[in-house]
Amino acid sequence: MARNNDSKQRIMNAALALIWENSYGTTSVDAICEKAGVKKGSFYHFFTSKSELAVEALEADWQSKKPVFDSLFSPATSPLDRLWGYFDSIVKRQTQAKEERGFVLGCPLFCIGCEVGTQDHAIGGKVSEILGLYVKYFESAIRDAHAQGQVVAPDAKAKAKALFALFQGTMTQARSQNSLEPFQQIREATADLLAIQITASAVA
Repeated sequence: MARNNDSKQRIMNAALALIWENSYGTTSVDAICEKAGVKKGSFYHFFTSKSELAVEALEADWQSKKPVFDSLFSPATSPLDRLWGYFDSIVKRQTQAKEERGFVLGCPLFCIGCEVGTQDHAIGGKVSEILGLYVKYFESAIRDAHAQGQVVAPDAKAKAKALFALFQGTMTQARSQNSLEPFQQIREATADLLAIQITASAVA
């Protein structure tokens, strides 16, 4: 049983890595099996299709990241520091990806959602579900920041959606340009959106 679980996890990890680096359409079952180090029969033992694999892999990836989000957006952390900490973690991950792979890869959810979200409703639905959870973390931070007088955001949900759209655009721009430069403006743009007064040192 442990071996089966390990093989399934390797397949999901391989699929996410290949889709993130390339695309869903160009990632074949054969390539996934090769990267995972499993035979094709193992793939179909666990999954009926690449679509089913993608949905399960995205959910498993979210479950592994959720404790990180819970920590970054902990109520014990200052509301604005939750946002800055999250943005810093993203820049760190994207920097590492470029150093290791030669490319700024952006967000795998944004990539697969844009590529096949309107064609594969199962994948599109899972992407929307997970991104909706991301927005809720933004919303909680913005609501607390407004309550503490740190921002002007009486409608925290609307501001969270706007900020997440800004974040999505930044991530997509960074990937399309293969550049980390778009991230340099994320704090200033957030400050403008939420009417925050931030110092030069806070921007750096």
